[in-house]
Amino acid sequence: MCLISFNWQQHPEYKLVLTANRDEFYERPSKALHRWDSGIYAGKDLKEGGTWLGFHPDGRFAALTNFRDIANEKPRERSRGELVTGFLNGKKTPLDYLHEVATVGSSYNGFNLLVASGEEMYVYSNYGGDILQVPPGVHAISNAYLDSPWPKVIQAKNQLVSLLDRKNPELDDLLGLLQSRETAPESELPETGLSVELEKAVSAQFICVGDYYGTVNTTAVRWHHDGTMGIKEIRTVPLKEISEFTIPPK
Repeated sequence: MCLISFNWQQHPEYKLVLTANRDEFYERPSKALHRWDSGIYAGKDLKEGGTWLGFHPDGRFAALTNFRDIANEKPRERSRGELVTGFLNGKKTPLDYLHEVATVGSSYNGFNLLVASGEEMYVYSNYGGDILQVPPGVHAISNAYLDSPWPKVIQAKNQLVSLLDRKNPELDDLLGLLQSRETAPESELPETGLSVELEKAVSAQFICVGDYYGTVNTTAVRWHHDGTMGIKEIRTVPLKEISEFTIPPK
C-alpha cells in the first residue's frame, strides 16, 4: 500500500474505518481480494506470495506501505509482503510481533507496518522508527512515517474527517476517497531520491505514471466494535474487478 487513511477507536460503531490505495508497477502480477486457504482475507502478490493489507477472522488486521528512499533501495533477501501475512497467520500480540520484526528489519527495504488486534494497534518502521502505539483518532500514512505532513497525507486525513462528520460511512463512500489526481506544488514536494518530475507525479493520491506504474486498487474497511469486518476492494489494473466480504466475528 502507498496511501492509507484511517480512524482508529474514535467512532461509536466501528473500531476501525479505513481507506487505502495500493500503488504498484502494472506488470507485477497479483490476485484481487479473496479468502486464502489459511483463512485470511487479502489480495495476493503473485510474485513473492505476500500481501499489503488483510484481515484474519480471529480479529487481526495488518497493512504495509513502503518507506521511500530511492538512494538506499537495493535487492533484499526478503519480501516486505511476508510481514503482513506473518502477523495475520500468527498468534502473537501486535507489540510482541513488532518486537520480533524489529530484530530482522534490516533484511527488508524500507517499510511501515500497521498491526492490530483486540483494542490495540501499533506501527513500526524499519527506517529508524520506534514501535509506537497508535492513539485513537484520524491518521494517515504514505511512504514516510505515520502522519508525516506530505500534502496527500494531509488531504487524506481531511477527506476522512469531513466524511465522518457528515455521515456514517458506507464502504462505497470510503472507496470514493483518495481519488484525487491533483499533484502537489513543487515547493511542497518531499525529497525521496526521485527526480522532481517523478516526485511531483507520485505526490497525487491516485497515481498514474505513464503506462507502467500507478494506483492499482483502492480498499475500504469497516471493523465493527463487535468484531464484524466489512472489506471491499476495487481493482483497476489489469482489469476492473470488485471484491467484497463481510467477515463475522469468531
